[in-house]
Amino acid sequence: MAYQITVSEDSWRLKKAFQISREVHTHASVIVCELSDGKFTGHGEAAGVSYNGETIMSMRAEIERVSKQIADGISRDVLQKLMLPGGARNAVDCAMWDLESKRSGKTIWQLLDRQPASVTTVYTVGIDSSENMQKDAANHNDWPIIKVKVGIGDPIEQIVAIRKGAPNSAIMVDANQAWTFNDLKRYTVDLKNLGVEMIEQPISAADDEVLRDYESPLPLCADESCATAADLDRIAGLYSMVNIKLDKSGGLTEAIIMASKAKSMGLELMVGNMLGSSLAMAPAFVIAQDCCYVDIDGPLLQMEDCDHAMHYEYGRVEVFVPELWG
Repeated sequence: MAYQITVSEDSWRLKKAFQISREVHTHASVIVCELSDGKFTGHGEAAGVSYNGETIMSMRAEIERVSKQIADGISRDVLQKLMLPGGARNAVDCAMWDLESKRSGKTIWQLLDRQPASVTTVYTVGIDSSENMQKDAANHNDWPIIKVKVGIGDPIEQIVAIRKGAPNSAIMVDANQAWTFNDLKRYTVDLKNLGVEMIEQPISAADDEVLRDYESPLPLCADESCATAADLDRIAGLYSMVNIKLDKSGGLTEAIIMASKAKSMGLELMVGNMLGSSLAMAPAFVIAQDCCYVDIDGPLLQMEDCDHAMHYEYGRVEVFVPELWG
């Protein structure tokens, strides 16, 4: 069956500047792919992988490059071979899942033969002054778990501030590759004593082989070091957990494969996001069902969200309605 494919752009203004170790965001800029059979339309949203050089323009160009083949009615399996992992394929793949759901009259859960449940997501505190980070944590001190971006400034000072703001919340930190191996060894014990549960991507993906013989006092989670199922064998023995993001994997199809393989290898699972609206979080919610850590709080950082938005309440994310996606 032939499809009509269109790609548009959205820019969601954030409530405040969101800083991580390598960049600052004031907006969540995304593409939205619409795939229509003339009666039903599927949607998929992607922000892309900025550290791999993806931009709104490059993602649009990548979809345009293969738009004729997509419009001719290819399957998701063919799409995996036609496009490389990344935001462009993610937008198309999720639109395909959404369209299949609408055409079949089945929810994504019925298609996958699964029963959904609510999950608990982190609330993410970006890098700022310790005073502002403490205030942000205090404003969310009723959330069960807070994720803290580090990599600029003193992480011990920052986590002390977070702990003062949210004394009862669990804490995880994400350095986004900003630390050296010596930094990791220097900070980890103190972070553990402050109640930090896990460290995400502490050092550069290019250097993480040094972790092979390191007995970390805290679990380490791979993010930038692992994009698809093909990367899992390399990180085995380096990390005990992997953060699956649909923008990295190139869609829900690969993310499902990745989650299954990671579990079979004994790796714990986390699901994350690259910012975006509830339309981007909805497919990630599928992966969240199998994760011990869930980071799909992107819409909470925005001034507004899309129609039929997911429902967040003190960290709990409710099952979304099919009108949103799937």
